[in-house]
Amino acid sequence: MHNTASPLGVPVPSTGKPGVVLAVLATAGIVAALMQTLVIPLLGQFPQLLHTTPANATWVVTITLLIGAVTTPVAGRLGDMYGKRSILLASIVPLAAGSVVCALATSVAPMILGRGLQGMGVGIIPLGISALRDLLPPERLGGAIALISSSLGIGGALGLPIAAAVVEYSDWRVLFWGSAVLVSAVGVLIFLLVPATPAADAGGRFDFAGALGLGIGLVSLLLAVSKGSGWGWSSPSILGLFAIAVLALAIWGWWELRSRDPLVDLRTTARPQVLLTNVTSIVVGMAMYAQSLIAPQLLQLPTSTGYGLGQSMMAMGLWMAPSGLMMMLISPLGAKLSAVRGPKITLMVGCVVIAVGYGSAQLLMGTTWGLLAVAVIISSGTGFAYGAMPALIMSSVPLSETAAANGFNTLMRSIGTSFAAAIVGAVLAQLSTTIGGHVIPSDGGIRVAWFFGLGVAALGAVVAALIPARRTLVEPAPRPAADKVGATV
Repeated sequence: MHNTASPLGVPVPSTGKPGVVLAVLATAGIVAALMQTLVIPLLGQFPQLLHTTPANATWVVTITLLIGAVTTPVAGRLGDMYGKRSILLASIVPLAAGSVVCALATSVAPMILGRGLQGMGVGIIPLGISALRDLLPPERLGGAIALISSSLGIGGALGLPIAAAVVEYSDWRVLFWGSAVLVSAVGVLIFLLVPATPAADAGGRFDFAGALGLGIGLVSLLLAVSKGSGWGWSSPSILGLFAIAVLALAIWGWWELRSRDPLVDLRTTARPQVLLTNVTSIVVGMAMYAQSLIAPQLLQLPTSTGYGLGQSMMAMGLWMAPSGLMMMLISPLGAKLSAVRGPKITLMVGCVVIAVGYGSAQLLMGTTWGLLAVAVIISSGTGFAYGAMPALIMSSVPLSETAAANGFNTLMRSIGTSFAAAIVGAVLAQLSTTIGGHVIPSDGGIRVAWFFGLGVAALGAVVAALIPARRTLVEPAPRPAADKVGATV
């Protein structure tokens, strides 16, 4: 074993098998993302399978979103304190346990519990990205970051056809038993093949108060956004949740600025490159997720509507799968562009490509092949953007904050997807039509939703253009001691 200098000027131990490490971490990211879409084909059947109401059944998806949002920045901070590999292994445990709980569930309560445990594994993706900084030689870092970033789209796209096939040809519990085996196998691979990573901030203390405050604020915000259309945007419950979110996040921000060992270093986050990258992440998250809400519905709407494509759930999943795989294929190209022109340019290109995809939908949405082309274009742009964002973040934060900063960036994407779900859902619900007693999105509603995606992607390109350029991963200068004056914990 020998050491090589990282782009940060910090010695990086060479494992001798960087390709193996990358393959394991990319597989872990794909599996973690896969868990998020496995239940989509079952949503319509959960009320009967779990003897519950449709409203209660939606919590099977909502709880994963909420728990994932809270635990992702926490996992990132713990990764900086105790080593990314250790927290990667720790994240595997609830993911596997949740799969087993879901497989054994006979009612909605244990299913929600299991899905909540699965949500705790979402931090695997930003942890894997951060571990690359410790484990890979500098010349392979850009491409590796892009590949693991794309795992979110790859896993999400593969989850739909896999789950649809299992539901159609086997017992639904096989989904979760298979998940438990798959996750356990990934844990074994990480344990055997991924070397230990250094604790970049071994002397730090965990900010329990900060984690609690962020959790309360995020849960209140995301719950209000995800349930607003169902509970009523002007209902006391939703307004109360928004008020709690604003108050909790304001207090959390005040606390983090005074903490000696904050969960999220807001001074670092306020640096223009980090701040604008995180803002772009929210917008790109919205643009990416809007397509995944519109296209599946359009594929499955009956042809009698005049605009629906009449595909079965299984066929829909197969039509959507190539778009996720395209993210993996495009990631090396994005890495090369970042190496030559910098990740800022790659992020801008990604947003422009996404916008082109949404614009083309107005002309191509009438056929399955046309819609496939739209999805592939949008996913290609997302692949460019997702590979660039972690590189921009890691070029601007200290080594001791790599995992926490990537976790926070992933959280920003999750917030973007939540807002996209609320906005696109509201558009399709308001601009709807009734056929055969069923309320379905109208042609006009779908076209407005495509325009929404075009608008947010264009906004992402504008915000990305404002990011200060930096091409290499350079360790920022330490914060002045004055930054910590007045620290209380």
